[in-house]
Amino acid sequence: MTQIVEFSASHVAPDRNAVFESQGIPPGASVNQQVDRLYSQASALLADTAAPAGVLCEISKSDFAVVYHGEGRNEADTPVGDIFDRADRLALFTVTLGAATGEEIGRRFEANDFALACMLDSAASVAADRIADLVEQRYRDSLIHGDWQTASGGVLRYSPGYCGWHISGQKKLFDFLRPEQIGVTLRDSFLMEPLKSVSGVIVAGPREIHNFPITYGFCRHCETRSCRQRLRALFAD
Repeated sequence: MTQIVEFSASHVAPDRNAVFESQGIPPGASVNQQVDRLYSQASALLADTAAPAGVLCEISKSDFAVVYHGEGRNEADTPVGDIFDRADRLALFTVTLGAATGEEIGRRFEANDFALACMLDSAASVAADRIADLVEQRYRDSLIHGDWQTASGGVLRYSPGYCGWHISGQKKLFDFLRPEQIGVTLRDSFLMEPLKSVSGVIVAGPREIHNFPITYGFCRHCETRSCRQRLRALFAD
């Protein structure tokens, strides 16, 4: 059953350090008053414009195999391809901040207010990831309060465009999930509109299935290795 999820802007207020880190400022580094003021302005604009929402729907392994195959452009070996068949439950999701935030970012760039536009863009990206985290947590909670009973269970999300899952996989994901109902559409480039949106699959199963090595061919070209941080958080629970 498809579930529409809504949040208030306060639920997805971005972490200050995460926003600064996306701006290239190391965690814990001191910032001047101008940067602090830009962050405050960006946070206020985000709170005024964001309309966070999500859509979530469970999917069978056989149906997800079709979604995951997508347009046939995935890498031969990928974490999702290796993991999903060992999962207990799967759910597709799409979340968005809504159109108004992106429009505000565009207005700031058009007005040559580049510093504030960049800070707002970073804050919105962090907030969009925050919504995805909240939907992942909500799905995890629903499983724990339902019939999913595993002491060592792990729930983690994966998205097209990362780790060998080609971004064209968005097409089959959209065909199944229909996130147009929360105002998210797909461009010909397979990027989402509004841009501050996140989609993917949430995989629930034994925690160890998520513990994949960074030895895939595409791992050599990854600059962030953000999967390591998310895995550390998963295994720290």
